[in-house]
Amino acid sequence: MIEVAVREEAELGEGPTWDPAARRLVWVDILGSRVHTYDPASGRRTVFATEQHVGAAKPRVNGGLVVNLRDGVGVYDARGAFSWLHREPVPGRRGNDAAVAPDGALWAGTMRYDEAPGGGTLSRLAPDGTVRAVLGDVAVSNGTGWSPDGLRMYYIDSPTRRVDVFDVDPSTQHPVNRRPLAVIEDGAGFPDGLAVDADGCVWVALWDGGAVRRYTPSGALDRVLELPVRRPTACAFGGPGLTDLYVTTARTGLDRPHPLSGSLLVVPDAGQGLPQPPFAG
Repeated sequence: MIEVAVREEAELGEGPTWDPAARRLVWVDILGSRVHTYDPASGRRTVFATEQHVGAAKPRVNGGLVVNLRDGVGVYDARGAFSWLHREPVPGRRGNDAAVAPDGALWAGTMRYDEAPGGGTLSRLAPDGTVRAVLGDVAVSNGTGWSPDGLRMYYIDSPTRRVDVFDVDPSTQHPVNRRPLAVIEDGAGFPDGLAVDADGCVWVALWDGGAVRRYTPSGALDRVLELPVRRPTACAFGGPGLTDLYVTTARTGLDRPHPLSGSLLVVPDAGQGLPQPPFAG
């Protein structure tokens, strides 16, 4: 049963992440330059503006948030003060989805506003501040996640219509041996954000597909959640037991958006999620 967690008109809602320390969900409106939080126990919400388009916001070990902005990656400390960690402005490009790996590193994606092939990247920002570009031929860098044992990394470059899987080298944390896990068929939308559950299954939001799908570790489709909105963007497990699936949505580009487009949706007791590590930098 799909419920409305937060009724909102976000232009491009994205990146839901459960913050266990604060017991709240963090998500962003990329084009609205807003970071939202939501406490499901109390219903309390907060919203604050960023000075640039914000692709993702993730909790930090030392409090506050790490954010993937238009011109690079920065942090808001526990008092709300901002500082850059890695600034790399490129005209026509912005930060998009990001994820924190089991070792506490941030994997931050970028894309061109015109979604030109090869205009985006995927980089690893280590806790010590070291930055390494991992993929440099990306169009729309989106969902990234890891298997429960950390030995597989999943990744989506949306226009490819694929959910790819890599093996992770334990000594370097570098992903190798890229291959497709699943291919989204024509007419079913484009893969966007993803979440990995405790069984190692991959949940994928389908932009223009109006659904979230779950794929097994072997790539078999075994569950489909049909949504009332056309453009779900990403999903994440949250709540005290990590059993509720939260889904961000968008209304940008739609002539007649559904009334819930841009809202934060939730599917209670959808499955069993994995704890998401905070950024260790």
